Amino acid sequence: MKISRDKINHISSLIVRDFAKRDELDYKVDLNDIRLEITRVMTDILQLDDKADAEARRILTTYSNGPREGSPEWDIMYQKHFDEYMNKHGYI
Repeated sequence: MKISRDKINHISSLIVRDFAKRDELDYKVDLNDIRLEITRVMTDILQLDDKADAEARRILTTYSNGPREGSPEWDIMYQKHFDEYMNKHGYI
């Protein structure tokens, strides 16, 4: 993952802390349960992002005359395969 578990926990805590300050929000569940759900969703999305990255790179390595990584052509093809994977799994 691109960010650590500690950072994910910190971000979710900041979000929930902000929620707790707002008078216009009323909660039917404990704020810690909300924090845990935010953490779970963030982790799931980051793991999916890692899988999409790996799949896009794998596909690009199968090209016989594939572009060099870092080139504009590689970036375009990488983004195409990355987006296809994310779209296939219900994101984007």
